[in-house]
Amino acid sequence: MKMTVYAVQPEELPIFRSLERQGIMTFTLTEEKPSIGNLELLRGADAVNVISDTVITEELWQGWKRMGIRAAVTRTIGMEHMNRETGERLGIPVFNITYSPASVADYAIMMMLMVLRHVKPMMYRYLGQDYTMSGYLGRELPNLTVGVIGAGRIGTTVLRHLSGFGCRLCYWSRSPKPELSGVAERMELEELLGQSDIVSLHLASTDETCRFLDRTRISSMKRGAVLINTARGPLVDTDALIEALETGHLSAAGLDVFDGDRSIYYRDFKNTPVSSRQKAILDAMPNVLMLPHMAYFTDQAMEDMVTNSVQAVAQYLQEKE
Repeated sequence: MKMTVYAVQPEELPIFRSLERQGIMTFTLTEEKPSIGNLELLRGADAVNVISDTVITEELWQGWKRMGIRAAVTRTIGMEHMNRETGERLGIPVFNITYSPASVADYAIMMMLMVLRHVKPMMYRYLGQDYTMSGYLGRELPNLTVGVIGAGRIGTTVLRHLSGFGCRLCYWSRSPKPELSGVAERMELEELLGQSDIVSLHLASTDETCRFLDRTRISSMKRGAVLINTARGPLVDTDALIEALETGHLSAAGLDVFDGDRSIYYRDFKNTPVSSRQKAILDAMPNVLMLPHMAYFTDQAMEDMVTNSVQAVAQYLQEKE
């Protein structure tokens, strides 16, 4: 069995090489992103492996079909970039994977702490050799209520890890989570938004959750609240978020993602204008911490992403044969 793997990062190479030595599968590894122009890389491959920085279009699916691809997998939890229905209509099953939830969970908590303690503007002041403290009075987590929207593996891990900080915890999900009994209180969404000093998003990006935090829901958030988004950019109405930050309704935000980041992050824009006015506005705000979608980027998560993506496809192809 052979797999072509796109957008391979240096940290992933030794993991793929180890799996190849184990005889699980052979690989064509490339740093390139999938495109019609590099279909030749799929010659002889049974499967294709991608990440979330490229939308797999109808044209790409058709090209993969012509090249004999029998399965596709994304090394991510989210699948919104895959256009799964198109692939499966063409007879190509599509897989996603899970990885260490602590990677994103701990990163979300890190962003909470950095925003609460004004680390971004403080660093700018420090680099200018201004070592005064005025204006940067922080807030402590034990005095705050943290609300988690989406209590899947990552959201649940956020709540469990936050339980050690002594803050009041609540969550919203479509169904109760018995495993969170004694850790966090389940609330209706409107109640959570109105009571939480920090709201952390952990939903999948689907048509149903697009602009999940719209202008109405953002306006119903507690005045002075902080928004943390380490999930997906389209969950938030960016214009409504900017307005809430400009008026002071929200005090701050920590954003590992934003709507439109797929064509920007994981690319080098040195000496090149970035075509996103919304990003420029958010970047300019001292109370907004933006990072380039790296919450997942840990040694354990990388091991999980590579290994689980290969094993999922290998098991499927072995069963088919």
